Amino acid sequence: MRLLIVGTLEGYITAAGKIAMKRGAKVSHTDSIEGALTALRAAAGADLVMIDVKLDIATFIDSLKSERITIPVVACGIGTDAAAAVRAIRAGAKEYLPLPPNAELIAAVLEAVAEESHSIVCSDPAMLATLRLAEQVAPSDASVMITGESGTGKELMARFIHRKSRRANEPFVAVNCAAIPENLLESELFGHEKGAFTGAVARRLGKFEEANNGTLLLDELSEMHPRLQAKLLRAIQEKEIDRIGSSQPVKVNVRLIATSNRNLEAEVRSGNFREDLYFRLNVFSVAIPSLRERPADIPMIAEHFLKKYAEANGLGDKRLTEDALLMLKAHHWRGNVRELENTMHRAVLLSRGEEVGPEAIMLTSKMLAPEGSAQASIPSDSPVANPFAGPGGTVPAAAPVQPAAPLVVPPQGGLPTSYGPTSYGPPKGGKPGPYGMPANGGAAAAAAAASANSGSAAGLAALIGRTVADVERDLILETLTHCLGNRTHAANILGISIRTLRNKLKQYGDEGRSVPAPGNDERATA
Repeated sequence: MRLLIVGTLEGYITAAGKIAMKRGAKVSHTDSIEGALTALRAAAGADLVMIDVKLDIATFIDSLKSERITIPVVACGIGTDAAAAVRAIRAGAKEYLPLPPNAELIAAVLEAVAEESHSIVCSDPAMLATLRLAEQVAPSDASVMITGESGTGKELMARFIHRKSRRANEPFVAVNCAAIPENLLESELFGHEKGAFTGAVARRLGKFEEANNGTLLLDELSEMHPRLQAKLLRAIQEKEIDRIGSSQPVKVNVRLIATSNRNLEAEVRSGNFREDLYFRLNVFSVAIPSLRERPADIPMIAEHFLKKYAEANGLGDKRLTEDALLMLKAHHWRGNVRELENTMHRAVLLSRGEEVGPEAIMLTSKMLAPEGSAQASIPSDSPVANPFAGPGGTVPAAAPVQPAAPLVVPPQGGLPTSYGPTSYGPPKGGKPGPYGMPANGGAAAAAAAASANSGSAAGLAALIGRTVADVERDLILETLTHCLGNRTHAANILGISIRTLRNKLKQYGDEGRSVPAPGNDERATA
């Protein structure tokens, strides 16, 4: 949690900052609205703003909206000034905290923001059962191993366990073991003393000490080098760490959660992961199902990201059409929730109007479908398989699709239907069929899913013998055609800058390739 304090808070800034830091927040401060906007534009950013009620809150919130910066704002002022509180709420502040600062109130606000920022959206029984299991083990101090494919939300699950634990008011510190080089990871975890190595100009506390009394997440632990695994094992067993360059051990009290997208038992057998460390960490295991294994979550998660990115891009409310929803349900989702999030972000940028149709949904190739996946991309004879097949690149009329009924969790299962801000539970208004399955509908989606992904091997074989440059060129040109020549949208989808895209297109034109002309919107602004 990153907290930005704006103004003096009636002289209580030090007290408020100390309370927030004790609750695990990283606190920064600025005196003015201009300084706050500069800080929020920077890479560090913030998750919550606490602003002095004497400052112009309305102007600050209007500036945030104009720059499309989405962040909750909490106003702070003397508790007896009711008029100031009313003005702050009317200006757009989420809450009003009276001063002097109250530790419990600040903790409640920080917790509410943390839950809202890291919510788990689901309704499928498979995921609900996983959450119930995680909630059951959360109050203990047992180490937890979270496994699952890439993009399933392993860090979100770790945060969920932390919020439900007895350490919820203490720090939650995450370390990505795959993103930090081996020679730096030891210092990152255990810290170092001044002069311990070249460049160690001052003592630095490691993540173990930062997370003291709280929770330490070791993300992608399977990527850690075996030499460092031995030191980690000792830290877990002895509950003490040795800073690099120090002769004095430091006692630590942390709850460890580890994640991996690999089969750790196979890694142990191959000698890449220490067996003793595996059994030390794997006191309790939580396996997150892939998105393919919880299809009832797809509509709910898609709507969640649709709303999120529509707001982030300053657009109005958008909704998925039935044909677009059919495409999503039939896809293989190799990248799981992360892939679905990116797909909905693209859809928001490509769609025009309030409805998001098949023409705005760009899915990954069948060649990326997991081996043995029961789901496949849209069949070639589906009306949504080629959304630009109509005259002039228009979308052909699609046959009406019977919508699937919302899936409802059977009450005899005893699963919770509401967990407050995390908002996971069955959708309202649904009628259950046998064993909690949808009572009707879903036939069209089932037919699409049953279509075998027979073209995967043939499509992959077609790439063999071609150069990377050739494949890249075809991908860029086909994406540009899909975007009707719009360079900006194509660059966003491809994940490259508009300048890089233009340079590539100029190169292809010089080579005699046919390059789609700019879209109407771009020609109008040229």
